[in-house]
Amino acid sequence: MTEFLLSVHVLVAIVTVGSITVAASMFPRVALRACGGGEGEREGRSSGGTGTALLLHRVCTGYAVVGVVVPVFGIATGAQLGVLTDAWLIVSLVLTAIAAALLGLAVLPGQRRLLALAEGAASEEEARPVASRLAMLTGVFNVLWAVVVVLMIVRPGSTTGV
Repeated sequence: MTEFLLSVHVLVAIVTVGSITVAASMFPRVALRACGGGEGEREGRSSGGTGTALLLHRVCTGYAVVGVVVPVFGIATGAQLGVLTDAWLIVSLVLTAIAAALLGLAVLPGQRRLLALAEGAASEEEARPVASRLAMLTGVFNVLWAVVVVLMIVRPGSTTGV
């Protein structure tokens, strides 16, 4: 049973969190281009309009909902392994909660705001500060997940020899 829980936990984490980190990282630049301020238009390439930005936002939103399964199966796996009180797991859960809050309370609303600016034909000057702040928040989100992944691999205090 432990192998099944761990397999689902890892697979869903890779698919959901991986998709969110990539889509969220791409979003500010694509949305800024949709506002008419990106390099693509200056160089004569197609900017993709707001359609691509909207798709990236939908990926982030959809996978965020499905991503709730990651900590659920992680906790179930931890319970099976008897490590729910280990410091590395508690820190991982806290960082996961912080990342989820950052995604739900800052990144996704920031994406919606930037989409509204793009759909309202905002200028680059109006959209750039929003895109810059969103890129920073997305970077923090990504770093939090990187730390969680490292904790899951290293597991400080593990007796498995890793």
